[in-house]
Amino acid sequence: MTSEIVKEMLKANMMDGYEKLDLYNSELVEKLAFHYKEILGLLGEDPGREGLLKTPGRVAKAMQFMTHGYDLDPEEMLKSAVFKEDYKEMVLVKDIEIYSLCEHHMLPFFGKAHVAYIPNEHIVGLSKIPRVVDAFARRLQVQERLTRQIKDCIQVTLKPLGVAVVIEAVHMCMSMRGIQKQNSVTTTSDFTGEFKKSATREEFIHLIGSRLH
Repeated sequence: MTSEIVKEMLKANMMDGYEKLDLYNSELVEKLAFHYKEILGLLGEDPGREGLLKTPGRVAKAMQFMTHGYDLDPEEMLKSAVFKEDYKEMVLVKDIEIYSLCEHHMLPFFGKAHVAYIPNEHIVGLSKIPRVVDAFARRLQVQERLTRQIKDCIQVTLKPLGVAVVIEAVHMCMSMRGIQKQNSVTTTSDFTGEFKKSATREEFIHLIGSRLH
């Protein structure tokens, strides 16, 4: 984050040790809010009515949050928690929630990512994998690119024996508009190294479909 980022601690949401922290660039929020106010007027609304007075600012903050991945470096996230370990079996983190914005209509798509790798002398802290997923998801995206970026980041940074990524997502641009199919799910996948072998890939697919807990 840049020095321009303003930190606002909201004290009202202190439950079970959770602190709600808003991070936003105040100058950017002001600029975005100006344009969102103009958009409301163009849509036929009255930006001055009570229910919409604070909407431009709220939307500006929401959009900045939903695209904060541009300020994050996924490779550095991984490098911050790499440990030497003699383990060469599959490491799988599945059912990682993803929320992103389609770059074509700026409507949400959401679902789950399943990410696995086979270590090559080094492992990474497990929490870093969902953080990498989130860093790429919190940008304007297409699901195909998101899948590849996650795979490439892990492969380049950790240099494992193989990486597997599968994403299952529902796209609001298909559900709310256009074809208007509410129950369609899009699945994308990408593999490197050992996961290109059918036996390893089949084990991965079996594990992400199993309920072991």
